[in-house]
This record gives sequence, C-alpha cells and structure tokens, in this order.
Amino acid sequence: MATPGFNDAPTRPHYDVVIVGGGIMGCSTAWFLSDNPDFAGTVLVLERDTTYAFASTTHTNSCIRQQFSTDLNVRISQFGADFVQNIRERMGGDARVPNLTIQNFGYLYLADTDGFAAVLRENQKVQRDAGAATELLSADEIAARYPFYKVDDIVLGSINTVNEGYFDGATLFDWWRRQARERSVEFVSGEVVSIARTDGRVETVTLASGDVIGCGTLVNASGPRAARTAQMAGLAVPVAPRRRFTYVFKAEQPLDVDLPLTIDPSGVHMRENGGGTYMAGGHADVDPGVAFDDFAMDHALWENHIWPAIATRVPQFEAVKVQTEWTGHYAYNHFDHNAILGPHPEVENFIFLNGFSGHGLQQSPAMGRATSEWVTYGAYRTLNLTPFHYDRIVTETPIVERAII
Repeated sequence: MATPGFNDAPTRPHYDVVIVGGGIMGCSTAWFLSDNPDFAGTVLVLERDTTYAFASTTHTNSCIRQQFSTDLNVRISQFGADFVQNIRERMGGDARVPNLTIQNFGYLYLADTDGFAAVLRENQKVQRDAGAATELLSADEIAARYPFYKVDDIVLGSINTVNEGYFDGATLFDWWRRQARERSVEFVSGEVVSIARTDGRVETVTLASGDVIGCGTLVNASGPRAARTAQMAGLAVPVAPRRRFTYVFKAEQPLDVDLPLTIDPSGVHMRENGGGTYMAGGHADVDPGVAFDDFAMDHALWENHIWPAIATRVPQFEAVKVQTEWTGHYAYNHFDHNAILGPHPEVENFIFLNGFSGHGLQQSPAMGRATSEWVTYGAYRTLNLTPFHYDRIVTETPIVERAII
C-alpha cells in the first residue's frame, strides 16, 4: 500500500513528462508545469522513498541567501525569496495556503585573512549590482552590532539581513505537492530500475514493480542519486552524495541578540533556531562521496571540530547541550558545485536538474520554473539559465562560484 498522496502504480502507459524524484526539485517542476497555461501535457512524478525519511529535502536547514559571487545565483535566490513571501498569491490566492515569511537574521561571512576579505568585497559588488542589500563590516562594527562574537582574528565581515535567513521549507514543499496533485499530476511510489533509449531519445522507464512507462521527456530530479539515474540512460553526471551534519543545541546563557547564520573561517556554520536554541553544522576535513544509504553520524565531529569552533567564536556557547542531531546528504556537484540543468547534448529529452550542492531548497522556485519553461517552450522565458546547462561539463568550462558553504 502506497503512502497517502501516492498511487501504487501509474494509471497511463505513457506520460508527456516523467520526473524521476519527488523531492523539492521534482515537486517544484511538477507544480510549475501544472501552473503553466501553455502546458497541457500529462506529468508523472516517481519517488522511491515516499516517507522522505532519508531525502535531502527533509534534512534541509531551510536557509536562503543572496550572498553569492555570480549574478545569476543572486537572482535565482531573489526569485526564491519573492516566491516564498508571496506564496499564497503565487498559488492563485488559494486561502488554504499559509502566508510565509523569511526570518531575516541574515548570513554573516567572517574573513580572517586579507585574501578572503578581498573576495567578500568583490562578491559584495556583484550582489549590490543585482539589488542585494549586502553590507561590509569591520571587526569593530561586528562587535558593536553583535557583542557576543569574539572577533580578534577577523579582518572583515559581510552580512545581508534583507530576504536572507531561513523559512518554512516544509510548507513550501507540501503545497507544491498538494496543488500539483489537485491539478492532475500523478505521484507514484516506485523506483526506476532501467531506462531505455533509442535514436538519441529516452523512450521508456521501467519500475521495480515491472511497470514499463513511456515518456516524452524525462527529468532527472533524483538528488544525490542523480548519477545512478543518468547511468541507467547510458549518461554520466558528476554528482555524488556527501554527508552533512547538523546539531540543534541549547545554550546555558542564550544570546541577547538573534544569531545570524554565521559562516566561520573554520568552515562551521551556526544560526538562530528560536526559543533559546541554535543550529550548527559542518563536515569533516576529509569529505569523500559516500554510499546512497550512508547516513551514519560522525560522533567525534561535534567534540573535535563543531563545538570548539562555535565556542571560540561565541564564548557563551562554551556551555551548551545538544538536543538533536542528524545526517543529511548534499547532492554534491564535484565539477564546480553549481546546478546542472537542461538537456543532454546527445539525448535531447533527458533533462538534468541536479547537483545543487546544498543550495537546492533556496533555488527550487527558480529551478522548477526554468525546467518547466524548457520542457514547454524549449527555451527560458524568465531567467536565462543556459550557463548552468550540461554542455559545460562536456566542454570542461566550470562556473566559478566563490560563495560555497
């Protein structure tokens, strides 16, 4: 018996669009297709884990920022912020859809070297040119605004508290699924085990159940499993799962000022979580790709790296108690850490929607919209996301994004 909201089997032998993966990217694409008056086709979303127990979507920290070093990544997040904060209007004024806000505590990047400070200055120019409200702060200015930080080693900080912070990503995800289903998108519990192609096109997908489904277009939205899905079609994509560790802790002495999402020079990040609790995260210095089912906690990481880093930066965090912890997977693009979109040059109806390297939730509105446009028109009608196309993998021309966490 399938999970509520999912069918046990497809109701048709053929769909105009088959989306492999029912996480945030697959649901965004399905919703935007259902919302496009120029698209009248049938859509099937296939999800192997309908509980989402191990999905990247449900392990996200639900953060959003505009502090990127490339104009396009900034604008992608700006659309995401606009969508989130106008979600009811975007969803046709549906009174059931709750109003959402962004908790604008901001991201604070801390530079402890002149070289990194120069990068923050260059990034700020890109961000300001795109309309972001990023500020640069000296160590003294950081201490005046946020007196709980120890900033003796800090050269420069970069912060934006406008449309930058965290939001309720679970509600966004839920309503994309709900409305897409109500608009006749089919969600099926099933795992793709093979993909057949002839003459440069995907023809069918076969499920573990034995069902064979014809498709006009296949969208690979399978998150950390993107490479496995591509491989079934005889293709390759440089994406692999990497473990990311998150901790929610309570401080014995809570801070008097809300904690921005702080990116420490150590690589550890931390932010306000509400109610006297805080969230911290990071990864080990050795950060290999892992198996799809490897969600083991690195129990030494907190004691040896995460806690020392946050207690050094915020001395009030010397006395804290971890309340919960979990491991999630980044769909890590080890080529250039940016999204991989669009058709494969030799298999035109195989569409990539992969490799978000931790930026997936915040980029999902723009990416779902873009993919629906490409499927419908064969071109983008809003943001031109062709720089993220798979072609750059073939030509070995990476996008250089210097604001990766």
